[in-house]
Amino acid sequence: MTERTTGRAERTAAPSEGALAGRGHPPVRPSEPLPLGERRRWPRSFADRLTSPLPGVRALARIAREGGLRPVAAEARRDIPRIPVALRGPLPEPCGTAAVSWAGHASWVVRIGGLTVLTDPVWSRRILGTPARVTPVGVRWEDLPPVDAVVISHNHYDHLDAPTLRRLPRDTHLFVPAGLGAWCRRRRFTRVTELDWWEAVELPAAGGEGAVRFDFVPAHHWSKRTLTDTCRSLWGGWLLTETRPGGTAGRRVHFAGDTGYGHWFAEIGRRFPSIDLTMLPVGAYDPRWMLGSVHTDPEEAVQACLDLGARAMAPMHWGAFLLSAEPPLEPLTRVRAAWEATGRPREDLWDLPVGGSRVLLDNS
Repeated sequence: MTERTTGRAERTAAPSEGALAGRGHPPVRPSEPLPLGERRRWPRSFADRLTSPLPGVRALARIAREGGLRPVAAEARRDIPRIPVALRGPLPEPCGTAAVSWAGHASWVVRIGGLTVLTDPVWSRRILGTPARVTPVGVRWEDLPPVDAVVISHNHYDHLDAPTLRRLPRDTHLFVPAGLGAWCRRRRFTRVTELDWWEAVELPAAGGEGAVRFDFVPAHHWSKRTLTDTCRSLWGGWLLTETRPGGTAGRRVHFAGDTGYGHWFAEIGRRFPSIDLTMLPVGAYDPRWMLGSVHTDPEEAVQACLDLGARAMAPMHWGAFLLSAEPPLEPLTRVRAAWEATGRPREDLWDLPVGGSRVLLDNS
């Protein structure tokens, strides 16, 4: 592991490339992988990466007045028992390709290129400021194979869960947004890699046959964990690409993290063609006047899949925590209708139950 200080971040964190992308400029080839564990200096704030203004005092006062961040109680009582749950385990073997299992919310177990990767792992029953989860965690912790790496999209409590991370060995590879490395190292993790948008690292698979490339890509969101750290760390999604012996690319999976809809999806698709599967958020979208810029609704998520050019889509970020006002089951019904309206094959919508798994086959 490389441990050194570099000025690279002060250059790459400038908004030049991100400002140019998606504005008629040609696609940029993916960057060369950076060293694992490189320590870097970052700007004090990433607020220049915001694509929409954050809610101000008036918006917060309106939410307090209207109480619009929870579903109507009657709708919740009706819908929660109908949320699909299928607790199976043990996890399927990927059989030389790739497999995903949905633990709930934005937490996935991705098995690709000989590695087991967790996305935004939240195995806790409750997170700060939110009622307890309404469905069980879809994958029991004891059913997990050894975890090779964790990718974090941003530092909100429903995506960066300290109690869950404490359950991991401290030499687990953590791939995190720029500015979040110190938080991880304070918790004694020894293999922490921070990336800016459009940067990448590679992690060799067990046995040295091939590797998985991790690209950090933009999202329309923001970051905050305390009263004083708004946008002090970056936010984004991840591309996981299997690198086979000989350097050829294998399966490619996109994890969007938390995001609103916007131009970044098309830009990601231009830079990374042939995405096999995208995992996109479809919940926590109501009221739209407040959440529209940072959370895709189901129809926007389907459009984002089209923009990415992804072959299949797996909905997420619904059915675990009640974070907003839409009825709990509405994201599922709306995403199914939006997908049907595109005319794309029904089997390419991976609307898995909590705890569901699926393997990426050659003809999947």
